[in-house]
Amino acid sequence: MEVTKDSMIGDVIKNIPGGKDVIQKYFGSGCFTCPGINVESIAFGATMHNMDPEVIVNELKKVQEGNNGA
Repeated sequence: MEVTKDSMIGDVIKNIPGGKDVIQKYFGSGCFTCPGINVESIAFGATMHNMDPEVIVNELKKVQEGNNGA
């Protein structure tokens, strides 16, 4: 899965091992019970939490690279 700021939060949680930890770090655990994760992008979540989406995307990509190297 290629992660971009337009990636759905739910897809990141489901498809990237370790992605859930990154989402929790930046958005909190409330995301996991919110039905919006299936229709809300990383960019939307970042806006709601007053953060730069690229910071989150870059960390998710690092997590992916670590998983691919394992």
